[in-house]
Amino acid sequence: MKMAKICYVFSILILGVVNTAHATSSVWKVSHGEHSLYLGGTVHVLSLDDYPFPAEFDRAYALAETLVFETDMAKLESPEFQNSMLSQLRYPDGQDLTQNLTPETYKMLAAYCESRGIGMQVINNFKPSMISLMLTMAELQRLNLTGLGVDKYYNSKAVIDAKELGKLETVEQQLAFIVGMGKGKEDEFIRYSLEDIKTLPTFMHEMKTAWRHGNRQALIDLAITPLLTDFPDIYQSLLVQRNNNWLPQIEAMFDSKGTEFVLVGALHLVGKDGLLQRLEAAGYKVTQL
Repeated sequence: MKMAKICYVFSILILGVVNTAHATSSVWKVSHGEHSLYLGGTVHVLSLDDYPFPAEFDRAYALAETLVFETDMAKLESPEFQNSMLSQLRYPDGQDLTQNLTPETYKMLAAYCESRGIGMQVINNFKPSMISLMLTMAELQRLNLTGLGVDKYYNSKAVIDAKELGKLETVEQQLAFIVGMGKGKEDEFIRYSLEDIKTLPTFMHEMKTAWRHGNRQALIDLAITPLLTDFPDIYQSLLVQRNNNWLPQIEAMFDSKGTEFVLVGALHLVGKDGLLQRLEAAGYKVTQL
Protein backbone atom coordinates (compact mmCIF):
# COMPACT_ATOMS: atom_id res chain seq x y z
CA MET A 1 0.00 0.00 0.00
CA LYS A 2 1.78 3.10 -1.17
CA MET A 3 0.54 6.47 -2.41
CA ALA A 4 -2.76 5.75 -4.11
CA LYS A 5 -3.79 3.74 -1.11
CA ILE A 6 -2.46 6.36 1.28
CA CYS A 7 -4.82 8.83 -0.36
CA TYR A 8 -7.51 6.19 -0.17
CA VAL A 9 -6.67 5.77 3.49
CA PHE A 10 -7.45 9.45 4.01
CA SER A 11 -10.60 9.59 1.92
CA ILE A 12 -11.75 6.16 2.88
CA LEU A 13 -9.86 4.65 5.83
CA ILE A 14 -10.48 1.25 7.17
CA LEU A 15 -10.71 -0.33 10.54
CA GLY A 16 -9.24 -1.73 13.66
CA VAL A 17 -7.40 -4.59 15.15
CA VAL A 18 -7.81 -7.81 17.14
CA ASN A 19 -5.23 -10.55 17.51
CA THR A 20 -7.75 -13.36 17.38
CA ALA A 21 -9.06 -15.61 14.67
CA HIS A 22 -12.65 -15.10 15.76
CA ALA A 23 -13.05 -11.33 15.69
CA THR A 24 -16.60 -10.31 14.92
CA SER A 25 -16.88 -6.57 14.29
CA SER A 26 -15.06 -3.28 14.08
CA VAL A 27 -16.68 -1.80 17.18
CA TRP A 28 -15.06 -1.79 20.62
CA LYS A 29 -16.41 -0.96 24.06
CA VAL A 30 -13.87 0.98 26.12
CA SER A 31 -14.50 1.06 29.88
CA HIS A 32 -12.97 2.91 32.81
CA GLY A 33 -14.65 2.50 36.19
CA GLU A 34 -18.39 2.94 35.74
CA HIS A 35 -18.13 4.81 32.45
CA SER A 36 -17.96 3.34 28.96
CA LEU A 37 -17.79 4.64 25.43
CA TYR A 38 -17.65 2.94 22.03
CA LEU A 39 -14.98 3.18 19.33
CA GLY A 40 -15.84 2.24 15.76
CA GLY A 41 -13.57 1.94 12.75
CA THR A 42 -15.01 3.46 9.61
CA VAL A 43 -14.75 3.02 5.87
CA HIS A 44 -15.51 6.33 4.21
CA VAL A 45 -16.60 5.03 0.78
CA LEU A 46 -18.54 1.82 0.18
CA SER A 47 -20.66 0.02 -2.41
CA LEU A 48 -24.31 -0.92 -2.07
CA ASP A 49 -23.21 -4.51 -1.48
CA ASP A 50 -21.59 -3.43 1.79
CA TYR A 51 -24.96 -2.67 3.36
CA PRO A 52 -26.21 -3.43 5.94
CA PHE A 53 -23.28 -2.72 8.25
CA PRO A 54 -22.36 -5.22 10.96
CA ALA A 55 -25.10 -5.13 13.62
CA GLU A 56 -22.64 -4.03 16.31
CA PHE A 57 -22.60 -0.54 14.80
CA ASP A 58 -26.34 -0.14 15.38
CA ARG A 59 -25.96 -1.53 18.90
CA ALA A 60 -23.34 1.06 19.81
CA TYR A 61 -25.34 3.81 18.11
CA ALA A 62 -28.46 2.95 20.09
CA LEU A 63 -26.55 3.10 23.38
CA ALA A 64 -24.89 6.45 22.68
CA GLU A 65 -26.24 9.92 23.33
CA THR A 66 -23.37 11.57 21.43
CA LEU A 67 -21.76 10.70 18.09
CA VAL A 68 -18.16 11.91 17.70
CA PHE A 69 -16.53 12.01 14.26
CA GLU A 70 -13.09 12.93 12.99
CA THR A 71 -14.36 16.33 11.90
CA ASP A 72 -17.49 18.38 11.22
CA MET A 73 -19.17 16.37 8.47
CA ALA A 74 -21.53 19.17 7.40
CA LYS A 75 -18.73 21.73 7.13
CA LEU A 76 -16.56 19.22 5.27
CA GLU A 77 -19.12 19.18 2.44
CA SER A 78 -19.89 22.89 2.49
CA PRO A 79 -19.16 24.95 -0.66
CA GLU A 80 -16.95 27.26 1.41
CA PHE A 81 -14.68 24.43 2.53
CA GLN A 82 -14.61 22.82 -0.91
CA ASN A 83 -13.48 26.13 -2.41
CA SER A 84 -10.82 26.52 0.28
CA MET A 85 -9.55 23.00 -0.37
CA LEU A 86 -9.31 23.56 -4.12
CA SER A 87 -7.51 26.84 -3.55
CA GLN A 88 -4.89 25.31 -1.24
CA LEU A 89 -4.34 22.27 -3.46
CA ARG A 90 -3.93 24.34 -6.61
CA TYR A 91 -0.63 25.85 -7.72
CA PRO A 92 -0.34 29.63 -7.55
CA ASP A 93 -0.24 31.58 -10.80
CA GLY A 94 2.94 30.95 -12.73
CA GLN A 95 3.44 27.41 -11.41
CA ASP A 96 2.15 24.06 -12.59
CA LEU A 97 2.72 20.32 -12.28
CA THR A 98 5.50 20.16 -14.88
CA GLN A 99 7.83 22.00 -12.52
CA ASN A 100 7.65 19.19 -9.94
CA LEU A 101 7.72 16.07 -12.12
CA THR A 102 10.37 14.58 -14.37
CA PRO A 103 9.39 14.41 -18.06
CA GLU A 104 9.16 10.61 -17.76
CA THR A 105 6.77 10.71 -14.83
CA TYR A 106 4.69 13.41 -16.46
CA LYS A 107 4.41 11.25 -19.59
CA MET A 108 3.27 8.28 -17.51
CA LEU A 109 0.63 10.42 -15.80
CA ALA A 110 -0.59 11.82 -19.10
CA ALA A 111 -0.93 8.31 -20.56
CA TYR A 112 -2.96 7.14 -17.58
CA CYS A 113 -5.21 10.21 -17.64
CA GLU A 114 -5.83 9.71 -21.36
CA SER A 115 -6.86 6.09 -20.69
CA ARG A 116 -9.44 7.36 -18.18
CA GLY A 117 -10.67 10.31 -20.23
CA ILE A 118 -9.15 12.89 -17.87
CA GLY A 119 -7.74 15.96 -19.62
CA MET A 120 -4.28 17.10 -18.58
CA GLN A 121 -5.50 20.69 -18.79
CA VAL A 122 -7.55 19.85 -15.69
CA ILE A 123 -4.66 18.10 -13.93
CA ASN A 124 -1.79 20.51 -14.60
CA ASN A 125 -2.82 23.20 -12.15
CA PHE A 126 -3.19 20.90 -9.14
CA LYS A 127 -0.56 19.72 -6.68
CA PRO A 128 0.32 15.99 -6.62
CA SER A 129 -1.62 15.30 -3.41
CA MET A 130 -4.82 16.54 -5.06
CA ILE A 131 -4.06 14.67 -8.28
CA SER A 132 -3.56 11.41 -6.41
CA LEU A 133 -6.85 11.93 -4.61
CA MET A 134 -8.63 12.71 -7.87
CA LEU A 135 -7.25 9.64 -9.64
CA THR A 136 -8.02 7.38 -6.67
CA MET A 137 -11.58 8.63 -6.36
CA ALA A 138 -12.11 8.25 -10.11
CA GLU A 139 -10.96 4.64 -9.86
CA LEU A 140 -13.23 4.01 -6.87
CA GLN A 141 -16.14 5.41 -8.86
CA ARG A 142 -15.26 3.06 -11.70
CA LEU A 143 -15.41 0.22 -9.14
CA ASN A 144 -18.88 1.41 -8.02
CA LEU A 145 -17.55 2.39 -4.60
CA THR A 146 -19.71 5.49 -4.39
CA GLY A 147 -22.13 4.65 -1.58
CA LEU A 148 -22.31 6.40 1.78
CA GLY A 149 -19.54 5.40 4.13
CA VAL A 150 -20.01 4.49 7.78
CA ASP A 151 -19.38 8.00 9.09
CA LYS A 152 -21.70 9.76 6.65
CA TYR A 153 -24.43 7.23 7.29
CA TYR A 154 -24.36 7.65 11.05
CA ASN A 155 -23.88 11.40 10.88
CA SER A 156 -27.09 11.69 8.83
CA LYS A 157 -28.89 9.29 11.16
CA ALA A 158 -27.76 11.23 14.25
CA VAL A 159 -29.05 14.49 12.77
CA ILE A 160 -32.47 12.93 12.15
CA ASP A 161 -32.51 11.40 15.65
CA ALA A 162 -31.37 14.71 17.21
CA LYS A 163 -28.33 13.14 18.87
CA GLU A 164 -25.50 15.39 19.95
CA LEU A 165 -22.60 15.62 17.49
CA GLY A 166 -18.93 16.08 18.29
CA LYS A 167 -15.63 16.25 16.40
CA LEU A 168 -11.96 15.53 17.14
CA GLU A 169 -10.42 18.07 14.76
CA THR A 170 -11.47 20.98 12.55
CA VAL A 171 -11.84 20.68 8.80
CA GLU A 172 -8.95 23.13 8.50
CA GLN A 173 -6.70 20.80 10.49
CA GLN A 174 -7.74 17.86 8.33
CA LEU A 175 -7.04 19.81 5.16
CA ALA A 176 -3.55 20.67 6.41
CA PHE A 177 -2.69 16.97 6.48
CA ILE A 178 -3.86 16.53 2.88
CA VAL A 179 -1.95 19.58 1.66
CA GLY A 180 1.26 18.30 3.22
CA MET A 181 1.16 14.81 1.69
CA GLY A 182 3.96 14.20 -0.78
CA LYS A 183 5.50 17.63 -0.32
CA GLY A 184 9.12 17.50 -1.43
CA LYS A 185 8.61 14.04 -2.97
CA GLU A 186 6.15 14.96 -5.70
CA ASP A 187 7.66 12.81 -8.44
CA GLU A 188 7.80 9.73 -6.21
CA PHE A 189 4.28 10.43 -4.99
CA ILE A 190 2.80 10.39 -8.51
CA ARG A 191 4.80 7.32 -9.60
CA TYR A 192 3.58 5.27 -6.64
CA SER A 193 0.04 6.50 -7.13
CA LEU A 194 0.00 5.32 -10.73
CA GLU A 195 1.51 1.96 -9.81
CA ASP A 196 -0.74 1.23 -6.87
CA ILE A 197 -3.99 2.21 -8.56
CA LYS A 198 -3.51 -0.97 -10.61
CA THR A 199 -4.01 -3.11 -7.49
CA LEU A 200 -6.75 -1.01 -5.89
CA PRO A 201 -9.60 -3.49 -6.60
CA THR A 202 -7.81 -6.33 -4.79
CA PHE A 203 -6.67 -4.03 -2.01
CA MET A 204 -10.20 -2.76 -1.42
CA HIS A 205 -11.68 -6.26 -1.31
CA GLU A 206 -9.14 -7.39 1.28
CA MET A 207 -9.53 -4.23 3.34
CA LYS A 208 -13.31 -4.37 3.45
CA THR A 209 -13.18 -8.03 4.44
CA ALA A 210 -10.84 -7.18 7.31
CA TRP A 211 -13.11 -4.31 8.32
CA ARG A 212 -16.28 -6.37 8.36
CA HIS A 213 -14.68 -9.09 10.51
CA GLY A 214 -12.76 -6.73 12.76
CA ASN A 215 -9.44 -8.40 12.01
CA ARG A 216 -6.79 -6.21 13.59
CA GLN A 217 -3.80 -8.21 12.40
CA ALA A 218 -5.01 -8.29 8.80
CA LEU A 219 -5.32 -4.51 8.84
CA ILE A 220 -1.82 -4.14 10.21
CA ASP A 221 -0.41 -6.45 7.54
CA LEU A 222 -2.36 -4.86 4.69
CA ALA A 223 -1.89 -1.20 5.53
CA ILE A 224 0.00 -0.20 8.64
CA THR A 225 3.22 -2.14 8.04
CA PRO A 226 3.65 -1.07 4.38
CA LEU A 227 2.84 2.54 5.23
CA LEU A 228 5.32 2.61 8.10
CA THR A 229 8.00 0.94 5.98
CA ASP A 230 7.63 2.92 2.75
CA PHE A 231 6.50 6.33 3.99
CA PRO A 232 7.29 6.79 7.70
CA ASP A 233 6.83 10.56 7.44
CA ILE A 234 3.26 10.17 6.19
CA TYR A 235 2.62 7.51 8.83
CA GLN A 236 3.67 10.04 11.47
CA SER A 237 1.62 12.95 10.13
CA LEU A 238 -1.44 11.07 8.92
CA LEU A 239 -1.84 8.67 11.83
CA VAL A 240 0.47 9.17 14.82
CA GLN A 241 0.23 12.94 15.12
CA ARG A 242 -3.53 12.91 14.80
CA ASN A 243 -3.89 10.04 17.28
CA ASN A 244 -1.76 12.06 19.71
CA ASN A 245 -4.20 14.94 19.32
CA TRP A 246 -7.29 12.76 19.68
CA LEU A 247 -6.34 10.56 22.62
CA PRO A 248 -6.64 13.24 25.34
CA GLN A 249 -10.03 14.22 23.94
CA ILE A 250 -11.25 10.63 24.08
CA GLU A 251 -9.96 10.16 27.61
CA ALA A 252 -11.77 13.35 28.68
CA MET A 253 -15.05 11.76 27.56
CA PHE A 254 -14.86 9.39 30.52
CA ASP A 255 -15.65 12.36 32.75
CA SER A 256 -18.97 13.01 31.01
CA LYS A 257 -22.31 11.62 32.15
CA GLY A 258 -23.46 10.37 28.74
CA THR A 259 -22.18 7.65 26.42
CA GLU A 260 -20.24 8.50 23.27
CA PHE A 261 -19.82 6.54 20.05
CA VAL A 262 -16.55 7.69 18.46
CA LEU A 263 -16.24 6.89 14.75
CA VAL A 264 -12.82 7.32 13.10
CA GLY A 265 -11.03 5.90 10.10
CA ALA A 266 -10.09 2.37 11.03
CA LEU A 267 -6.35 2.69 10.59
CA HIS A 268 -6.38 5.07 13.54
CA LEU A 269 -7.35 2.13 15.74
CA VAL A 270 -4.70 -0.37 14.78
CA GLY A 271 -1.08 -1.18 15.53
CA LYS A 272 1.32 -0.02 18.22
CA ASP A 273 0.35 3.64 17.72
CA GLY A 274 -3.36 2.91 17.31
CA LEU A 275 -5.97 4.22 19.71
CA LEU A 276 -7.01 0.76 20.92
CA GLN A 277 -3.56 -0.38 22.01
CA ARG A 278 -2.77 2.99 23.57
CA LEU A 279 -6.00 2.95 25.58
CA GLU A 280 -5.24 -0.60 26.71
CA ALA A 281 -1.74 0.45 27.79
CA ALA A 282 -3.26 3.33 29.79
CA GLY A 283 -5.36 0.88 31.81
CA TYR A 284 -8.69 1.05 30.01
CA LYS A 285 -10.63 -2.16 29.42
CA VAL A 286 -11.13 -2.67 25.69
CA THR A 287 -13.66 -5.29 24.54
CA GLN A 288 -14.61 -6.05 20.96
CA LEU A 289 -18.36 -6.31 20.34
